[in-house]
Amino acid sequence: MKVLLTQDVYNLGHAGDVKTIADGYGRNYLLPRNMAVLATSGAIKSAERIKMRNVERRARNHADIAAQAAVIGGITVYIHGRTGEKGKLFGSVTAANIADELSKKLGSEFDKRKIGLREPIREVGTYTVAVRLATEVTPNITVVVLPEGAPISEAAAVVPAEPAAAA
Repeated sequence: MKVLLTQDVYNLGHAGDVKTIADGYGRNYLLPRNMAVLATSGAIKSAERIKMRNVERRARNHADIAAQAAVIGGITVYIHGRTGEKGKLFGSVTAANIADELSKKLGSEFDKRKIGLREPIREVGTYTVAVRLATEVTPNITVVVLPEGAPISEAAAVVPAEPAAAA
């Protein structure tokens, strides 16, 4: 199925692009959400107009995203959790936990889907986690997982249990 994207779609393309996709993906996801229209001859003629509008919108948003990336880049988030004797957490630290702590630091709500965590963190340690603000803008934050009741001043002594668990 050929479709014309009406807005940017992550891992597919930008607004105004004509893409060949699986029928089910188009019929069940893109078309109902108005992210794409069928690539008819009339729609393809309007593609250039859609592209120009999208380029202008992206230019306006780029400054906002760059400013947000400058604020987020380098932030250190401290999360306390109950641990066993060997530093293993009872439970795990998920993207939702990181987003909650990041929201507290920033003073505004932060979407957990933007946290690039491959799998939940299950051990005490220091981890580098990517934050996807846009397709080309991904600042890194540092997540320090501490045992429950440990003061933040002990964070320097915490060594990662495994290499970075984040994307």
